[in-house]
Amino acid sequence: MSIREAVMNALYDAIHRAVVYLPPDVKQAIRRAYEEEDNPAARAQLEAILRNIELAEKTGKPLCQDTGLLTLYVELGKRFPLPDGFHEIVAEAARKATREIPLRPNSVHPFTGRNTGDNTGRLVPYIHWEINDGDELKITVVPKGGGAEAVSMLRLPPPGKGVENVVETVIDAVLEAGAKPCAPLIIGVGVGGGADIAMILAKKAAALRRIGERSPDPSIAGLEEKLLEAVNSLGIGVMGLGGSHMVLDVHIEYAHRHPANYPVAVAFQCWAARRATAIVSSSGEYRVYQ
Repeated sequence: MSIREAVMNALYDAIHRAVVYLPPDVKQAIRRAYEEEDNPAARAQLEAILRNIELAEKTGKPLCQDTGLLTLYVELGKRFPLPDGFHEIVAEAARKATREIPLRPNSVHPFTGRNTGDNTGRLVPYIHWEINDGDELKITVVPKGGGAEAVSMLRLPPPGKGVENVVETVIDAVLEAGAKPCAPLIIGVGVGGGADIAMILAKKAAALRRIGERSPDPSIAGLEEKLLEAVNSLGIGVMGLGGSHMVLDVHIEYAHRHPANYPVAVAFQCWAARRATAIVSSSGEYRVYQ
């Protein structure tokens, strides 16, 4: 198998796994929320979600009718023989996945409203690049649904308030979102950098970190736990029906900032927290995992 074929097949398999199978950490967190939830209406919704997960696995069909806008987080080893036309390989995998899995066509021109019909388009699937010293290609596929994306928030409050800015922005974002983003949720918070950097950090925190994975900085880890407790105490609950499990986890990522700015971004990930990773070796072998 050529490197090109290996990358193509790995990408397709990662997309397929991401849209059909929920990662184990997310599934376990939803199961735990179901076992702990006291609110009957919220508990019924969690039971339905667990049944949905089971049926998707049994039938090999997507977890949700909204199969998301495809985003790829790529880590490229300097010694990996990246084939020419990588972006076209990505587009080809998206087209194949749209036909065969199938995926709902979600790539729409922002001005004309025209749907390409195959989940490709200008800068879609979107690719985030990182370069390292290795000899492998690592691609994490994140099919991000539109409902949770629609309630994202970005603020640049006065920097003098410090960490209080983070707490206020997260609570305000949750209250404004209400039942819209299909709870139970994972909340990603990006702090610092510029406005664009904060939003990128927030989305990565929501989509890539595993549930229960705390920041290596003890003070930030403490803030993650504080925010998790705070948002669940609001009583919005699963699908806005009340209860104590609106949010499965809160993850914070940060970058150093300009003294005059304090960007805070909040990204919501619905219960269908889909992700899958493919690692392709220089020999053409690959594996896909969640």
